Amino acid sequence: MTSLVDRFRSASRAAGATVPDDDLDAAAGYLVGRWSEPQRQYHTVTHLTEVLDVVDRYADLAPHPERVQLAAWMHDAVYDPRALGDANERDSAEFAAGLLTTLGVPAATAEEVARLVGLTAGHATEADDPDGELLCDADLAVLAGDEEAYRAYTEAIRREYAHVPDDDFKTGRTQVLKALLELPSIYRLAPLREQWEEKARANLTQEMATL
Repeated sequence: MTSLVDRFRSASRAAGATVPDDDLDAAAGYLVGRWSEPQRQYHTVTHLTEVLDVVDRYADLAPHPERVQLAAWMHDAVYDPRALGDANERDSAEFAAGLLTTLGVPAATAEEVARLVGLTAGHATEADDPDGELLCDADLAVLAGDEEAYRAYTEAIRREYAHVPDDDFKTGRTQVLKALLELPSIYRLAPLREQWEEKARANLTQEMATL
């Protein structure tokens, strides 16, 4: 199985990175370290790997899969459960642009990866944005898991926000669930929508009923 470091190196090269392999490997190791921070319970290396797996599986649906792969690496590179609003996504986008530029990725490509990262704040894409659609769909793939997987996801989210009192957590989580359910479609790309939409909506509705 291809290692995470190999996957990062491959995506970076495809995106135009010019630094030596050792520098790309060091950057990958640094990112894995970020995804392994102790405050993370759901937004971990496991989540990163699962998002990358979906992106790789459906890479033919995106015109620039290497950009989507890099955006997957970066989309929660900055993650503080205590941050307000979309601060994590904004900071991750800024981080992505800076890191990729230092790796020799062309500025326009680095900025596009940063734009993709920013989409994960609300998972809303404009028309004709298949790269963004694939990233958002991959990030939300967990919502369509089976009962055991979805329960593990919700329990990890609650642990990640253990500092939030129960009543406040229920209020905030309900807002998140409502926002997702109010999307015209949770999944944008037709093959993923056909596979996952019904199950995801059932999971979200069931979770709301238990809050």
